[in-house]
Amino acid sequence: MKKYIAAAAALGVLILSMSQPSSAASKDVVIAEPQHGIGYLPLYVAIKKGFFEEEGINASILTVDGGGAHTNAVLAGQAFAFIGGPEHDAFAKAKGGELRAVVNIVNRGNVYLVTRKGVPAPTGDLKSYLKGKTIASGSYGGTPNSITRYILKKNGLDFKTDVTVQELSNAAILAALKTGQADIGVLTEPILTSGIKEGIWNEPFFNVPKELGPYAYSTLNVREESIKKDPELVRGFVKAVAKGLKYTHDHHEEAAEIAHSEFPTMKLEDVRATLDRAFADNIWSEDGSITRASWDTGKAVVMDAGILKTDVPYDDIIDMSFFNSIRDSL
Repeated sequence: MKKYIAAAAALGVLILSMSQPSSAASKDVVIAEPQHGIGYLPLYVAIKKGFFEEEGINASILTVDGGGAHTNAVLAGQAFAFIGGPEHDAFAKAKGGELRAVVNIVNRGNVYLVTRKGVPAPTGDLKSYLKGKTIASGSYGGTPNSITRYILKKNGLDFKTDVTVQELSNAAILAALKTGQADIGVLTEPILTSGIKEGIWNEPFFNVPKELGPYAYSTLNVREESIKKDPELVRGFVKAVAKGLKYTHDHHEEAAEIAHSEFPTMKLEDVRATLDRAFADNIWSEDGSITRASWDTGKAVVMDAGILKTDVPYDDIIDMSFFNSIRDSL
């Protein structure tokens, strides 16, 4: 009799489960990044801790080196989002593309200027020091390149005649400094700390995060079409990233371990040193919001550098409605 009762109960559970609507299948999203860098750590944390999965999203990273390749991946539909400055949304808009920054990650200009070993650091006027130097910077269209142009212009220097700027990939910047083909490098982490530890270059002589202050440097950006067609996906995406930011701020040691898993060739002590610098310089957004002031700084950089020709208002490229809708649930 007990066997029949058990069988009947099992059948009842089966019928009940079949009658319930199944949960929606996870949606795959690809996030394009211009390089694999520790600056994007909160995004990696969000993936590793399962925050995207909690929102029904299967997120993966696609690294596409060079200028605006990450932006083009989204415009072409090869990626759902890209991580990069909202100025790329402004560039796209000037050409008829509609992209929106929906959540912040890096809220400082995450770039440092260093001299290679054997080249003394400046002791006085920055303009006089930089003039005549060879500077290895990022590819044209990338934010480090824009910041290089901005710094030169603010110091009264012509990008083409007063200095020699090599527009290179990250690997090529390292090689240029290592072989003495460049005097100054414009670097991000983790390559910055690695090169210091290896004795290739000195500690930064110009700290962009401190010099420029709040700066929408690396936001997550999606097509306006995605916002209109699948707002719930965008909302879940924003929430997952915001959770990653919070977890990174609240769990420094575990964040370091996740960073080490992403960059296994770095010693854990070097990873910790890198994160110490990042936290000290307030690199990451506290919550994911993109303020008007942070876009004003980013816009000033690309406009003064001559890369963005027309003013693009905050509301034309930044959409905080999704962040505002999930802020209280974090």
